[in-house]
Amino acid sequence: MTDERRQTAFTPTYGAHLIDTDRTRFVLWAPSARAVHIEVEGQPSKAMQTTCDGHYEAEVTCGHRARYRYRVFGKEDEEGTLVPDPASRAQHGDIDGPSLVIDPLRYQWRHADWRGRPWHEAVLYELHIGTLGGFDGVRQKLAYLADLGVTAIELMPVAEFPGERNWGYDGVLPYAVEAAYGSPDDMKALIDAAHAQGLMVFLDVVYNHFGPDGNYLATYADAFFRDDLQTPWGPSIDFRAPQVRRYFIDNALLWLQEYRLDGLRFDAVHAISERDFLIEMAREIRHHVDPRRHVHLVLENEGNTASLLDADHYTAQWSDDWHNVMHVLLTGEHEGYYSDFVEDATAKLVRCLSEGFIYQGERSRHGHVRGEPSAHLPANAFVIFLQNHDQVGNRALGERLSLLADPDALAAASVLLLLSPMVPLLFMGEEWGSTRPFLFFTEHREELADAVREGRRSEFADFSAFRDEATRRRIPDPNALQTFEASVPDYEVRDTPPHDDWLDRTRTLLRLRHREIVPRSTGARSLGAEALGEKAVVARWRMNDGSRLTIALNLSNREVPAREIADGRCLFESRPGVAVSVSEGRLLPHGAAVWLDGEEVIP
Repeated sequence: MTDERRQTAFTPTYGAHLIDTDRTRFVLWAPSARAVHIEVEGQPSKAMQTTCDGHYEAEVTCGHRARYRYRVFGKEDEEGTLVPDPASRAQHGDIDGPSLVIDPLRYQWRHADWRGRPWHEAVLYELHIGTLGGFDGVRQKLAYLADLGVTAIELMPVAEFPGERNWGYDGVLPYAVEAAYGSPDDMKALIDAAHAQGLMVFLDVVYNHFGPDGNYLATYADAFFRDDLQTPWGPSIDFRAPQVRRYFIDNALLWLQEYRLDGLRFDAVHAISERDFLIEMAREIRHHVDPRRHVHLVLENEGNTASLLDADHYTAQWSDDWHNVMHVLLTGEHEGYYSDFVEDATAKLVRCLSEGFIYQGERSRHGHVRGEPSAHLPANAFVIFLQNHDQVGNRALGERLSLLADPDALAAASVLLLLSPMVPLLFMGEEWGSTRPFLFFTEHREELADAVREGRRSEFADFSAFRDEATRRRIPDPNALQTFEASVPDYEVRDTPPHDDWLDRTRTLLRLRHREIVPRSTGARSLGAEALGEKAVVARWRMNDGSRLTIALNLSNREVPAREIADGRCLFESRPGVAVSVSEGRLLPHGAAVWLDGEEVIP
């Protein structure tokens, strides 16, 4: 008998869908194919019926964990090509292996009444599942993270990729959970356990490209891609096609509905040519997800398109501007994309703290106009970070800021990160000042591995430290096992000097954030910022109870004048005497202090 729950469960348009325990319906969009057969293990090949607009469907007697593939026939192809399901929920083996029928209702949720947490409570912790030992390994860290003061874990992509080691951005089967991390039910168990700890779970999803190995879509659906537009990763996905839009919108809904995730972070949406697709996707998600749930949609968008954060489309955006100018001020680096933030860096930080984006229509180093006005947005429309997978891992040697910046200056910067009303993100290991690198790693087949290794090294040829062949050879081979192993976080040192002091400071700041900042932060607005000197600023925000939050920051190695900036109760000082020194008209080197003035009342 058909399970009655299946009549109300979310069902994506494409893929394998259980009708009952031993019967499955398959749907594939293959407009370039002459014919398509479904091949289920142990059964004769079955021709699928074409319906409309290149869709093929079939019903087959099989159930949970049945292995299957499609055989697609081109116009003059007599034997056909075996391909995995592009909407596969799981693979047997790797990307080229059979797809698996998965029963989405098999997992019994223990915390089905979880509704999430409001966005203003978010403290994000970005992590790579593979380096932590898969879904089960991450689950072992949840109690520690909740005690630290984290309220949400952000998972780097889980979509099936080639091999067992990868950042996840080379995924080719967006619906399939990477087998090296665990099964779909293992992922659900992680999410369930996180909810038990009061932690939200976010997932990074990649809709702007597919990886270079294992993507068969062009074989039978050439309309999936454009031939007139290229991205850094190959032909642009054609979001003008309604079937393509449906494929990705359903994928987002799958993660939010079937896996009960609390939010998604959409990778590099500036590489998606049709902006109206982003609006359509947000509207469909808001329409289909239970409005009683707190579900948050976050963008990575080099375009700084502030209007996408209006009208309840998207909750927030990763603030690369904030990171880049802070990195320049902390390290003095000026090459690559940091060159856009070197000139008048202190003034750029002032603008970022006052108005959100630094680039709001100005031209970048490449001459491109970038950004829209953002001063009208609330502070928590911006996710800020000192480190993340990109900003550490895209360095040639994967160095963390703990090796690049003065430790006192970095400690002061962490005060601004964790106590402003913007939403903070920590990268795994940052909380104890880890010095372990996070490198770019893959496990590609030999020919592609060679190309990736040489391509990786050539990327840094214009950097002064890697201009000659000998120095470029120092860049770790992404495909080498030791590159992955070197990137595993050193949790074992977090309670040893000097890491224990870093960890205590992070815990103290997050407790202070939850006690003093979070209850006042919904709708917090900037009251402006000003430079106190080179690498030194003061910023203020009007909180939702009418109080005024003030943060003074000096990243330089010199005292700076700081008259009449201390307002109200001192919440925190990064170095002993900072607050006293401010009252004397100076801010100490590498210092930060935070005040809350609660005397004013909302008019």
